[in-house]
Amino acid sequence: MVTDTEIPTQTPPEQPLYVLRAVAVIGIALSLFQLYAAGVQPLGLFYQRPIHLGFILVLCFLIYPAFGRGRPRGVLGWIIDGILICCGIVAGAWVPINIDTIANQIFPRTIDVWIGVMTIIVVLEGARRAVGLGMTIIGAGFIAYAFAGQRGELPFLADWMPGILNHRGYSLERLSSQMTLGAEGIFGIPLGVAATFVFIFVLFGAFLEVTGAGKFFIDLAYAATGRQRGGPAKAAVIASAGMGSISGSAIANVVTTGAFTIPLMKRLGYRPAQAGGIEAAASTGGQIMPPLMGAGAFLMSEFTRVPYVDIVLVSVFPAVLYFGTVYLLVHIAAVKQGMTGMAATDLPRVRAVLAEGWHFLLPLVALIALLVAGYSPMRVGFYAILSIVAAAAARALWTFMASGPSASGFVTLCKRGFTLTLQALDLGARNAVAVSMACAVAGIVVGVVGLTGLGLKFSAMMIAFSGGNIILALILVLLASLILGMGLPVTAAYIVLIILVGPALTEQFGMPILIAHLVVFWYSQDSNVTPPVALAGFAGAAIAGSKPMETSFQAWKYAKGLYLIPLFMVFNPEIVMGGPLLLVLWSGAIAALGLAAFAVALEGYLWGPMPLWMRGLLCAGVVALFWPDLTVEIVGAVVIVAVLGMNWAQGRGSQTAVS
Repeated sequence: MVTDTEIPTQTPPEQPLYVLRAVAVIGIALSLFQLYAAGVQPLGLFYQRPIHLGFILVLCFLIYPAFGRGRPRGVLGWIIDGILICCGIVAGAWVPINIDTIANQIFPRTIDVWIGVMTIIVVLEGARRAVGLGMTIIGAGFIAYAFAGQRGELPFLADWMPGILNHRGYSLERLSSQMTLGAEGIFGIPLGVAATFVFIFVLFGAFLEVTGAGKFFIDLAYAATGRQRGGPAKAAVIASAGMGSISGSAIANVVTTGAFTIPLMKRLGYRPAQAGGIEAAASTGGQIMPPLMGAGAFLMSEFTRVPYVDIVLVSVFPAVLYFGTVYLLVHIAAVKQGMTGMAATDLPRVRAVLAEGWHFLLPLVALIALLVAGYSPMRVGFYAILSIVAAAAARALWTFMASGPSASGFVTLCKRGFTLTLQALDLGARNAVAVSMACAVAGIVVGVVGLTGLGLKFSAMMIAFSGGNIILALILVLLASLILGMGLPVTAAYIVLIILVGPALTEQFGMPILIAHLVVFWYSQDSNVTPPVALAGFAGAAIAGSKPMETSFQAWKYAKGLYLIPLFMVFNPEIVMGGPLLLVLWSGAIAALGLAAFAVALEGYLWGPMPLWMRGLLCAGVVALFWPDLTVEIVGAVVIVAVLGMNWAQGRGSQTAVS
């Protein structure tokens, strides 16, 4: 699991060797600290979270220089970064060292207030460097909102806000205490999740990456689908689903699987923009694919108090629907363009791939088994890391013994294993920097919303704008997620959005809390593939050598399941919440049928070309499937099946005429 930050278009110049070594040492120390807290001695939240934040801040200011990664740091840069690194250390150490004093005081000391102010400033600056300016602007905007009121530090801002958003205003002392001396601000739930569950699975993903699991999943996907029409594109879909179990990041999936799949798709006949868009759409599914699902699933578990394993289980079917829709769209595009599969000689064999890398499946099996057994996600992640280390070591020893053991060979083997372990510990810490910084600023948002009651006010505005219509409310959520996604990573967009619209969805529209969170979580993914800011699409365009905006529109087309599947969750909640068996089966069947019909109507082709009137009937049938009336749903299903049947007959007749 890596971060949601934008991939730089150019490789920045290497930092000095002593900086790289300092980053590696601090990163390894952070990973070891996290492993200790996960599997040996759990720590209290006011130890775990501040210490984690201190490590992350130091890493952030070392990895991201003052004037940008593409510029030398210089003397002035080192002065700035040196001060910020010292402030980061103080921010991480202050609460654990002074916990007894802080816990027993009624009013905060002046020194506590100013340390809090310093912590807020370094967190905002760290987020600017690691996540982007948008995150910092949002954090600063919420702080300004807390100050805007007759009793606040910036009373004049109250005149600029509509009446419903007005509040009393808060002092610097009150805000600083809220942000840094309790569990409702920077050290709140978002950072708590990042410092526990998320980090340990980031580290798990780093160990899988270092040991070669990514290549195994990609080869397995090629071996399974390469001979089919549009094989590389279908392999991209399956490989991205597999990589989702490792990464949970759309952009990370694009740059890993896309490096292999996009060139092959282009060679097979897909247009460059089409190849990049397919990869971006498939990779976006990595964040909704169990068992990891990015950082959002862990946050969802904390917010809803639903066990993580339950969230994983209810997310399997929607994820299958999403990947099935992308797969069908890819198949239709391949058939329309008359593509063929790859030659068997150019593909690996399933048996050979499994024989070479079957041990990579063991950690995933262990992870799922431990989750089902009821272990906490943090402990599960710890044991999953141990299992991948054990599996990789056992495989290396087996190969060593089979190839003729020797003392020097054993020493070399041990050195390589030690080096790879250190690389994984370092990589895991680096990959956690951006998501932890995003969660720290998200804590500021959560703290201000709790302090000012903004969530209830925003919900009232949302109800007023939608007029109580659930469809309009969901469109507002979709638009808000798209706007937030232009400046925020997916995880941060989900946190901000669920805090603001969650109360309205659950209390005013009667949506079950888990479905409300799933809907917001799914809609938060759309910024990866929706123009004008589609980071996964841009990453795919960079690899494909195509125009970013054209590639983003292709990604948007192939990722339509992101918009329709949440609607099925809302209007057919039994596919998530469960219910009578026949109702669950019916709801699942019409969801799959509706998504397939929408894909066919979008492309205008299945077994043969489809005229406009047939596509219109399919769209009408899809709308009927969403209608909250069983009779209308049945009519919609009959219409869709009839139209698809006619298309099948036409396609078969055309084949007979040709032969």
